[in-house]
Amino acid sequence: EVQLVESGGGLVQSGGSLRLSCAAAGFTFDDYTIGWFRQAPGQERLGISCISNSGGNMYSSETAKDRFIISRDNAQNTAYLQMNSLTDEDTGVYVCAAARQFPGCHLAPFYDYWGQGTKVTVSS
Repeated sequence: EVQLVESGGGLVQSGGSLRLSCAAAGFTFDDYTIGWFRQAPGQERLGISCISNSGGNMYSSETAKDRFIISRDNAQNTAYLQMNSLTDEDTGVYVCAAARQFPGCHLAPFYDYWGQGTKVTVSS
């Protein structure tokens, strides 16, 4: 059974940091690009950052550049999103997903597997 399980979300004050984790099982983790998306109420799902299967290529959206760092540990079948300098605009449910390709990895339709998400709330 394919599983993607996010953790690390919570309530944090503006300017604070969180580290999200995405633990994978049931598929060959190092064959897949991993992406992080944010789902906020009333908004479309937004691609935040993604990393290729080897970790050699990464993409960060404008909202993530200079603040968020994506990484992965293929030996642990886990990906991470380090989020720094958080603002209330970063509030939402963060979901990780797995795709077979890297090009276009900021776009949700390319993804095969999805987690349930972890909620991040930033208080101002």
